[in-house]
Amino acid sequence: MRSVIAVGLLAGVGLQSAWADPVDPSSGQQTVQQAAQPARELEEVIVVGEKNIRRFELAETVDVVPDSAAILKKVVGANVINNGPLTGIAQYRGMSRFRVSTQINGATISAGGPNWMDPPLSYAPAAHLESIEVYRGIASVSTGAETIGGAIQANTWPGRFSDGGVAFSGRIRTGTQSVNNGEMFSAAVSVANTRHLFKVSGLHETAEDAEFADGDILPTEYERDRFDVGYGLRLGQHTLRVDFGRNETGEGGTPALPMDIDYIDADLLTVGWDYAGEGFSVVSKVHVSDIEHGMSNFHLRQAPGMGGMWRYNTASGDNRGFAVAVAWGEWRFGLDGHYERHNSDIDNPNNPMFFVINFNNAERQLLGAYVEREFTVAQDWSVELGARFNRVEMDADRVNATPAMMGMPAAVSLRDNFNNADRNSTDNNFDWVAKINHVLSSDMSSELNLYAGMSRKTRSPAYQEKYLWLPLQATAGLADGRTYTGNLDLDPEVAHEVELGLDWQGRGYAISPRLFYRDVSDYIQGVPSTNMPAVMFVQMMNNMNGSNNAAPLQFENVDATFYGFDVDWRYELSEQWSLNGVVNLVRGERDDVDDDLYRVAAPNAYLAVNFTRPRWHVSLESYLYDGQDDVSATNFETTTSGYSVFNLKGAWRLSEGLKLGFGVDNLADRKYVDHLAGVNRVNGNPDIARGERLPAFGRSFFARLDYNW
Repeated sequence: MRSVIAVGLLAGVGLQSAWADPVDPSSGQQTVQQAAQPARELEEVIVVGEKNIRRFELAETVDVVPDSAAILKKVVGANVINNGPLTGIAQYRGMSRFRVSTQINGATISAGGPNWMDPPLSYAPAAHLESIEVYRGIASVSTGAETIGGAIQANTWPGRFSDGGVAFSGRIRTGTQSVNNGEMFSAAVSVANTRHLFKVSGLHETAEDAEFADGDILPTEYERDRFDVGYGLRLGQHTLRVDFGRNETGEGGTPALPMDIDYIDADLLTVGWDYAGEGFSVVSKVHVSDIEHGMSNFHLRQAPGMGGMWRYNTASGDNRGFAVAVAWGEWRFGLDGHYERHNSDIDNPNNPMFFVINFNNAERQLLGAYVEREFTVAQDWSVELGARFNRVEMDADRVNATPAMMGMPAAVSLRDNFNNADRNSTDNNFDWVAKINHVLSSDMSSELNLYAGMSRKTRSPAYQEKYLWLPLQATAGLADGRTYTGNLDLDPEVAHEVELGLDWQGRGYAISPRLFYRDVSDYIQGVPSTNMPAVMFVQMMNNMNGSNNAAPLQFENVDATFYGFDVDWRYELSEQWSLNGVVNLVRGERDDVDDDLYRVAAPNAYLAVNFTRPRWHVSLESYLYDGQDDVSATNFETTTSGYSVFNLKGAWRLSEGLKLGFGVDNLADRKYVDHLAGVNRVNGNPDIARGERLPAFGRSFFARLDYNW
């Protein structure tokens, strides 16, 4: 069933322009005509298509946020882990980090830093985006290689070919917010005719440390610049696109992590070729990215009192990848691959003799192939079946560090055991997906569909989980304060998931509830280490430095379960008034021991009350979070209290291409704690003690001006 539901998500959503009519699955044509109504101002629109995609059109938003991941808090099933203002990590139905496949314009970008100060979505700044798409529930095998926890696609502004003659188009977006004196300016222009397209875009963002009701959150300052150029060539049914981007992130605070960003320099290149034939199409892409990253524990936050504890980490990440997707009638075929190589070296500017080779040419290569088909099996019944095979190969070079060079027994043992081990591995992983849609009822005013999905999804270990040889906190943003070692013997994770739901839409309303259950075998989780050299090393470091780091954890395969319920909905009260919202409930539990999984979002809901006029709109939105008492004892995770926060925002369309957005976030200037924001790792802040939960930003007035032509 290829029905299309469009659900407006924020203030002033135009139902008639945002909602498509029910579609006849056999013909693909609209079967119900909407009554003509006045055009309305559009605000963030979610589109539910044949693949259950929730798509946000960023041009229609009014917020001033640097982090694209912040948008996910309004998406059904999704949330965001915050370690700093630029480091949002996507979470979907309790899973995050490597488990949520994230692509930028169809390219996979692995973070350059070992602690994910540059997660994938940081390479698609919110001010730079055209749209962000979240695949609801079980992701099809065609959406990505390792989608065990879901799939996200971020799309930047591509420019447009002309339908005739030379066309000059573009957009300018600028904004400011009071909570951190943040400023943003973004511009993109293109010149095109029917055959050629040239485009260029730029972005500048900067902010100071953010405020909350009782003081400042240190450090949360940031700066970022972005520059992109692109060329497109269209010849008949063929289209060639070449895009190059330079992303330069300057100093940026990450108070939930042991270090802050000094710089992140990334070069991003994508070359794509598409063919659109009659009943046959090809979409192909080759992408390359080179990332250089520096971070420290002394240049933005209060430096350690002992000079011997100063640390600077220089990291790099190289990415190479390709994807070829073929659509032939009801069939879809694809080949894709991704290669990444990582290095990370730690030193001390006060001691030239100190060094740690943290990761040395840690390599991970994935090659995948899939086949997928959608077809109608009977009247009002449609099915999607897909299968994917992924081959994952990993390797790393030898390591060393000053403690081992000096003969510290525990460090020598850890180094030699790692260097003498077989560090090369190969995993052959198989995924499958089955989805069923059934039209329960359909008439001129409404349509009710039943949905069921089942899947087997896999994920091989990340390089941090496998090759972290010395007890450190380089854990891709876990931010639990524990030191970890990797495990060369890890098996791939294997998840079996089922979900069941309804999609009910009519004139002026829509609701889509889902129940889901995911059983994960060999889930990769930190457990108390039985590696005696690692335990001894942490104890010796504590004795030497006067620190009190807990005993290390080691990545191991355990068993886990995720289950829950989520729903998004909308109801139009009248021509001007409407309501919309989201409800999410997810639990994550260990099955091998009596413990909960770490850093899972608390039960939450989003509700917006919208008032819309032809040229302006206003919305009062609220986020409601229950307390999170289901926390991980293994990770020393603390509980958090529930809260509610209200935002007021709106927009005024000054002319056809000019729009002014404005609003107030955290209207009551409430002090509250987001469970996924982590704890403060910074010394010397009189307003937030080290180890205390990080508060959310305080009241913030903002304004944004958009001009499109």
